[in-house]
This record gives sequence, C-alpha cells and structure tokens, in this order.
Amino acid sequence: MATGTPHPQDLADRTVVVIGASSGIGLATARQVRRHGGRVVMAGRDPRRLERAAEEVGAERSVPLDAADTGRLREFFGALPGPVDHVVSTAGSPFYATLDDLDVDEARAHVGERLALTLGVAKYGGAVVRDAGTLVFVGGTGGRRPGIGTSVTAALTAALPALTSSLAVELAPVRVNLVAPGFVDTPLSASLLGDRLEERRERLRATLPIRRVVGPDDVAAVILHLMVNEAVTGATYDVDGGQQLVPP
Repeated sequence: MATGTPHPQDLADRTVVVIGASSGIGLATARQVRRHGGRVVMAGRDPRRLERAAEEVGAERSVPLDAADTGRLREFFGALPGPVDHVVSTAGSPFYATLDDLDVDEARAHVGERLALTLGVAKYGGAVVRDAGTLVFVGGTGGRRPGIGTSVTAALTAALPALTSSLAVELAPVRVNLVAPGFVDTPLSASLLGDRLEERRERLRATLPIRRVVGPDDVAAVILHLMVNEAVTGATYDVDGGQQLVPP
C-alpha cells in the first residue's frame, strides 16, 4: 500500500485507459500520464483524430470507440490484454434547452445514455481494474446554479456524485471518483460557444478568483492526483477556478 504524499511519478509502469482521449481533458490526461511514466490506452469516437493524438502521446494502443454503445464498450474492455491500473472516462456532453424548445424524447435519450455510459464503464471497466486502482469520471458543475435551459444538465449534475458514491462502495477496493469542472477552454467549449468564445474567456479572466481561464491540464492534474492518492474514493472534486463563488 502506498504511504506518504502521493506523486504523479507513482504512475511509472502503470496502465491507464482514457476514454474520450482524442482531445480536450482526455488528451491532456493521456499526455500527463505519459509524462509521468505511465502507459496509456486511448479510446475515442473519431478514428482519425484519435490516431493523431495517440501518435503524438505515444500510446500503447488506441481503439475507436463510441462509449455510448454498450456492446462495443463491453467488447473494448473484454479485449484488453490484461488488468489495468486506472480508467478515466471524459465521455459525455452537456444538454441545454428551454422547456419551450425541449424535445422530451431527446432529453430522455440524453439522460439515459449518460447514466448508462457511466454504469457501463463501471461494470465493464471496474472488472478489469486492479485492487486500489481507480475509475475516474468527468462530470461538471454547470447545473448547480439554477437557470433557464439547464434543467437536464442540472439533473445529471446532481445525479453523478450520488452515483459515484454508490459505485465506490459496490466496487471496493477499486476506487471511484468524479471530477466536476466548470468552464474549461477545450475544443468542445469552442464548438458550443462559437463566436462568443473570446467574450466568455475575457469575462472569466476578469471575474474568477484565479484570474485566468481553467484549461484541460488543470483538470488532468486533479485526475492524476486521484489515481495516486489511495485514500480518496467516492469523492467529487470541483475544478472551476472559483466559478461557483462569483455571480453568473
């Protein structure tokens, strides 16, 4: 059992599976794992983008994967050549719609898919993780503050910490934790905001207590900490630069 203060160097010779690894937080996590001596298996939906990312990182293996496809997810974990030390899932996206514009069937599908994806990673990923290894999920803080158009995201924001705590008990001694970022400057954020991206960045730089925008590496650093700190399980770690502390 590890003792003392954990360091990312403790990932030397460890195998880490990263789902959603071709960009953003997942790619930043894969890079940091490799930087600290770990081996990485990278999975993502876009084969070309994943191939480029895996070559850049020096991944041990890369596998195109839509984690929302339960059958493919089961096959992916079943085909791994042996046990792994950590699994990180950054898969999932926010859902915004006012009630007037809401498609209820679309909302049902989004919520069901997000929960099923998390449960699938827990079921099939948890089965291949070594004792005291981790499952780390990435959620968000965006739904904690009530707002118009955020009902679906708010429901998932509340559900994921509770689900994480229950999974930590059921999968023990495998550890399960959740990282909840606020706004992170990623390609996904850029695609959602379009020409409003720079305005959002400037507002955050002016208002956040840290006086800068949170980036993928900030979130990845917390993910790595959760891998190596064997005293943490069932926890939700916010990484938002203090975004919840200031007016919207």
